[in-house]
Amino acid sequence: MVCSGLEISLAEAKKKEKSPRFLAGLKNRREKRHSRSMSGSLAFDRNTELIETFRTQMQISEAMDALIRRKLVRLASGKSFGQIDVAQIALGLLNGTMKSEFQNEKSYIQWKNRQANILEELLSAEQSVGTLLAKIRNFEEWDIKMSPSECRDVLFSIRNVALTLSSMPGNLGIQGETYYWSAGYPFHIRLYQKLLLGVFDILEDGRLIEEADEILKLIKSTWPLLGITQKLHDVLYGWVLFQQFVGTEEAMLLDYAVRKVRNILSPEDVGKKETKYLESLVCCTRRNGSEIRLNLVQSILWSISLWCDNKLLDYHWHFRQKPRLFKGVLSMALVAGNQKFGASGNMELMLDASDEIIASKVRMYVETSAEAACKRVTGAINAGSKVDKKHPLALLASELKSIAEKQLTVYHPVLRHWCAEAGVVSALKLHRFYGERLEPFLKNISCLSEDVKQVLAAAILLENYLLELHSSEPVENGMHSPLMLDFERKIGEIARPIILDWVIAQHARILEWTGRAADLENWEPLSHQQKQAASAVEVFRIIEETVDQFFELRLPVDITHLQALLSIIFHTLDAYLQKVVNQLVDKHNLYPPAPPLTRYKETAFPSAKKKLVESVVLDNAVNKKLDALTTSKLCVRMNTLQYMQKKISTLEDGIRESWSAVRLLKDQTCPDVDPRWTSNGILEMCSESVDELFVATFDCIRDSAADAIRKTCELVGARVVFWDLREPFIFNLYHGGVEGARLETTLPQFDRVLNNVCALIDDTLRDIVVKSIFKASLEGYAWVLLDGGPSCAFSDFDVVMMEDDLNILKDLFVAEGEGLPRSLVEEEARFAHQILSLFSLRAESVIQLLMTSSEHSSIGLEAHKYGHRHLGDAHTLIRVLCHKKEREASKFLKLHYHLPASSVYDEAATEDASVKSPLMADLIKRSASFRWSDKGSSSFRSFKKKIQEATSDFRHVGW
Repeated sequence: MVCSGLEISLAEAKKKEKSPRFLAGLKNRREKRHSRSMSGSLAFDRNTELIETFRTQMQISEAMDALIRRKLVRLASGKSFGQIDVAQIALGLLNGTMKSEFQNEKSYIQWKNRQANILEELLSAEQSVGTLLAKIRNFEEWDIKMSPSECRDVLFSIRNVALTLSSMPGNLGIQGETYYWSAGYPFHIRLYQKLLLGVFDILEDGRLIEEADEILKLIKSTWPLLGITQKLHDVLYGWVLFQQFVGTEEAMLLDYAVRKVRNILSPEDVGKKETKYLESLVCCTRRNGSEIRLNLVQSILWSISLWCDNKLLDYHWHFRQKPRLFKGVLSMALVAGNQKFGASGNMELMLDASDEIIASKVRMYVETSAEAACKRVTGAINAGSKVDKKHPLALLASELKSIAEKQLTVYHPVLRHWCAEAGVVSALKLHRFYGERLEPFLKNISCLSEDVKQVLAAAILLENYLLELHSSEPVENGMHSPLMLDFERKIGEIARPIILDWVIAQHARILEWTGRAADLENWEPLSHQQKQAASAVEVFRIIEETVDQFFELRLPVDITHLQALLSIIFHTLDAYLQKVVNQLVDKHNLYPPAPPLTRYKETAFPSAKKKLVESVVLDNAVNKKLDALTTSKLCVRMNTLQYMQKKISTLEDGIRESWSAVRLLKDQTCPDVDPRWTSNGILEMCSESVDELFVATFDCIRDSAADAIRKTCELVGARVVFWDLREPFIFNLYHGGVEGARLETTLPQFDRVLNNVCALIDDTLRDIVVKSIFKASLEGYAWVLLDGGPSCAFSDFDVVMMEDDLNILKDLFVAEGEGLPRSLVEEEARFAHQILSLFSLRAESVIQLLMTSSEHSSIGLEAHKYGHRHLGDAHTLIRVLCHKKEREASKFLKLHYHLPASSVYDEAATEDASVKSPLMADLIKRSASFRWSDKGSSSFRSFKKKIQEATSDFRHVGW
């Protein structure tokens, strides 16, 4: 700067605040920069600031800076030399410099020797200089023995040599060229690089200081001195930026370096002389074991290219932790690496490489890196297999999948800009590598072992990623290579039959577990919140486990496999439901037998010491079943069946979703596959056929479960009424007289039973179970009215109380609006009300109805069956007459049916005597054969018509 005419200040002219630490000024520089006043000469102050910044960046102490400034100002004021050069600067600095000007002797010796080394390198052409420089290096001789005049003489002698050389013309005739441009270029280049490093923040090596551009302008003043041209500056600055990037891995520096290298290779006009000058700066390096000579530009680009190639030839490894640098390094490699070597070993720069050449180079990176990655993961497979207990091929597929995934998501988006088929190249490379190792394994598969499942699933998953990578860019005709379907085709051919065998093998296992779970079931709820039995939970756990295993195979499956899986589910659930249903008993087994028919007689009830109706004598097997079918256990059964209904829907939805996912995965991984490559039908299916399979399987199971719920629910009602409440309700209601055996005595037991049932049953089933109990209660009530036996007889006054009792029973189940709906209760109780209406009729009316019913009855009709009783049938009407406290009814039954009086009822009568005896059939025959007189017939027909009108709304209503 001094020699270029730029003004600088000496250290003494500007006192600066001392910092306790060397870097204090740098740390505070950013904070102080914007607060400084720009008074006075802006250029002078700005130069002063930049020089101070650069001094700090170069880590030069203030004392050394002051010394150098004084020496340079004195050197610039001299008139004895012409053009300045580095040798003269070094001599000027040595002239008159004494040890006392340095802080210590060591610093002085190091500085002095450095100047001598510079002179030795620049003046090495003159042998005499070596002896003189030896004196300078010798501390004892130079600083102790030699006088100042002798030292000046040595420096003068060296100066004469330097002037002689500097006066020699340049080799190429470039304006401002000196001898040292070519002869001293190695030192000049190193010195210039050192200056360029000053633009990097010494506190953060990966950042440029804010004054970088201004510093570079100042450094440009050294170009004539050091032989730097614009082209050479771009080369060196790009090289420095690149080296700094290598050390810091700061992507911004790499971007700057790429721009500089592009400037180097841009086809701008460069003079022939400058071109020759750049070519004359020769470096030696080695390639393939031989030494080659390159010019400086070629050498730098060659070095950059070698580094980039080293990283890119295995980019999967080198950029695994910092993939963000991949694009910049690849850009640099493609910019700087376009060189070719001739047969003689000479390198030529290719400034305008064609797209084909660039694509070829990128393809080479992809292939080589994929190959390196494959070899690397293979080396670690055996050790990893022992630790993870996985088959080596499964581990290898998993590792290759990771490589393919990284290639697709990280590297391919960058590579595709220079090589569109990079994804295809990588996919094919990985495919071939794994295929060569998979082929022998496939030939030895005979069953779906754990190893086979692992390997085939991993291979399919790898193939899916490879297909996606292969399809990442459009290829010719939009078609996929048949090679890329090789895994899937071969695996499909091998896997389909063994998968089917595996599914079929699960059938026996699941049925065994299901049977065992059902046999061990004690029908207790899992908890207060989970009211279902454990066996159903276990059955669905086994089924879901099998379904998960099926879909987790991740192997090629088709509709045949789905059909086999659904068949297993159907048979498993159907077998469980059959076991549950077969454990039930017919509810009619709980009904008491109808007592013998008698006619009412006033003396029929002198006392009632014994039961008038025998208990049901059940078969041992039925009785054993019934012991296990308590009301609480029946409730748990219903909860379990309801739980199955919910789980069936959940299971169906899950299987449908998994199946759709399998189909979706196939569509996504290979959307444009040529049909001729899948003619064997991997995942080929008809959606309608699949829907039919689901409907046939799950709707049938739902119907079976619903039927089981219905049967169990009916049994709950019959059990509660005809078994649990048999004594207080069936046998004691109205026993010996209505007024003394009203329904209100039974209500607390009804209420307790209902509370227990509601506590046990699932909320979703509460209404239908309560309805079943209500229907059974009405059926039991009708049994008391019609089959109560000789101890039950009702007068007109009794009918009023019985109507009240029926209303009380209805109110119990309505429960003030919290129970069954009132409309439902009224509808169900309709038949009971109609029976009471028959009791309110006169005996003559009932007799006429009996005659009319008998005319339409089949000869030989036996006693009614529960659940099929009608209001107007002969059985109902005869029983009404049998239980009426009316002489006309008793007289009619005695005259026409020869029924015994209730007073002669034999307590030891055989079970169900009225149902099976010839007497009942005979009664029906007699009813049909009655004849009335014309007068009587006419009057009765008139009465009959009125009765029919009055009872038309409830005639033929089924129970």
